[in-house]
Amino acid sequence: MLAYIKGTLEMKMTEYVVIDVGGLGYKVFMSGIGMEKLGEVGSQVKVHTYYRVREDDISIYGFNTNEELRMFELLVSVSGVGAKTALAMLAVCTPSEFVLAIVSEDINVLTSIPGIGPKSAKRIILELKDKIKKEQQIQELTNASKTNKEVVETNIKVKQMIENDNKVQEALAALQVLGYNKKEIEKALMKIDKTNLTTEDLIKKGLTILAN
Repeated sequence: MLAYIKGTLEMKMTEYVVIDVGGLGYKVFMSGIGMEKLGEVGSQVKVHTYYRVREDDISIYGFNTNEELRMFELLVSVSGVGAKTALAMLAVCTPSEFVLAIVSEDINVLTSIPGIGPKSAKRIILELKDKIKKEQQIQELTNASKTNKEVVETNIKVKQMIENDNKVQEALAALQVLGYNKKEIEKALMKIDKTNLTTEDLIKKGLTILAN
């Protein structure tokens, strides 16, 4: 499986780009905004990739960040959501906006995306929130197996911080949707001055810290 492709941007078309890597041209499907962010033809680029194999088709989808890739993977895992619809969502909705809509069950954000109606929006929220719960349960069981006193004390402090702020709870859940480890997220959120910040601000700042 391809984790990413790094090479020379040879061509930009309506729905895809061609990236030359050692004389091989990779056709990579991307959203319009994603292609704009790559820069000019001839420049060196790196795109995170999703390699899709079907009986009648093998395609590569490209993304500017790991968060966009994770968002795409989540979307195509939902029944009834195809790759084209997922790319369309990336064109009008950032990962932070998307995960916030999921954890806050904001159907209006999802239905503003072409191809997503109320029923599809409800299904996306339901299926992805179930995944979040399962990941949280796994993390809690993992933490419960640890007996180190320092780890336990740290977890208690973090838990108190989380419970005292609904915005932080939503940001924590949202960042978990994007595939980050709960413990890493908690440490990142502890570093942020939360004064006058919205939930989306917390998610964006959290992403910046986690990306580094």
